Amino acid sequence: MERTIYREIKATNTVWGLAILLGAFLAGALGSVLYTEHHGHIVTGMTNQVVWGLPHVFAIFLIVAASGALNAASIASVFGQAPYKPISRLSAVLAMSLLVGGLAILVLDLGRPDRLLVAMTTYNFKSIFAWNIYLYTGFLAVVGVYLAVQMNRLDYKYVRVAGTVAFLWRLALTTGTGSIFGWLVARPGYDAAIMAPLFIAMSFSFGLAVFILVMVTLMKVSGREVGWGLLHRMGGLLAIFCMAVLYFTAVQHLTALYAAEHAGFERFILRDGGHVTFYFWVGQILIGGLLPIALIYLPYIRDAKSEPVWASIFVIIGGLAQVYVIVVGGQLYPLEMFPGYEISSTFNDGSIGSYAPKWPEVLLGLGGVAIALLAVGVAAKILRILPTNLSDANVPES
Repeated sequence: MERTIYREIKATNTVWGLAILLGAFLAGALGSVLYTEHHGHIVTGMTNQVVWGLPHVFAIFLIVAASGALNAASIASVFGQAPYKPISRLSAVLAMSLLVGGLAILVLDLGRPDRLLVAMTTYNFKSIFAWNIYLYTGFLAVVGVYLAVQMNRLDYKYVRVAGTVAFLWRLALTTGTGSIFGWLVARPGYDAAIMAPLFIAMSFSFGLAVFILVMVTLMKVSGREVGWGLLHRMGGLLAIFCMAVLYFTAVQHLTALYAAEHAGFERFILRDGGHVTFYFWVGQILIGGLLPIALIYLPYIRDAKSEPVWASIFVIIGGLAQVYVIVVGGQLYPLEMFPGYEISSTFNDGSIGSYAPKWPEVLLGLGGVAIALLAVGVAAKILRILPTNLSDANVPES
């Protein structure tokens, strides 16, 4: 087995083509921002009831996936698994890039991005949003130091210390993101302590799926080999994370069904929610959960080299559906202003809302994804984060 060598990727025609494609999505997002800034949020599908629309779905998915993208690096340095060490640099870079992409969507969807200065200088520590500002910026700093320690080839004890701090910080970050919803007691769809561990499980699943696709793509466009053994190992881990997401999802809804106050919301999500119910059962449960597990464990399918790649694609599709059900579905169900009483007014109080995303929202969400992927591509071009060989013969077994 040869020594692991890291090299920058070359600017081939394929690499330039991907960069131009991502640049087009980024230009579309900037156009969407200017258009929305000029005409106001009335041009989007968002309303007074649904104030977090499709851009927030993309943003939260990217932020949650950012934590999980650090899986490979954490497994290598914190838990000492040698097969993941060659890809730990890419893992750290992808984690930071995904977080930047998600935060960019949130900032550009504010309508008044200049007001970000207020959020950066005035803090209300009774708000979980204020806490998350420290968690997000701290994550970038901690993972940046972790990456620097790895690239400087310092003694392994320093790498392990930096990796452990990054691992604990990523758990705190995802807990904070889940708590945004878990602490919103006014909405029956959010008021649940299970949101924090659910989001941690989601981060493990979404982040590993994104990492597999990005790693395979970068290795392919740079003409480098990825062994079946490493992909199969990560595919098995992805299936376990999918099971964890399904488990916490089941606990979330069974707990809500047990409480009579949440019975109406559960009927809305599980049976009467129209497209939200469809996204839950078909998108989240079937495509994002059961199908990837089947691909990885069923005979005659699990031995295919493309199986982890397809499983990752399905996890991402299901993950977006799951975040949509949580974010948008939780807002479509009406607030219970006065428990035990019915509310009716010309403002549609007490009625199920409606939401249909418009093209500015789609472009902004895809633009955030483009920012994250462009950042990874630029980093792979100028930094030595990608191994030249990940074949089975060149990846340690343990």
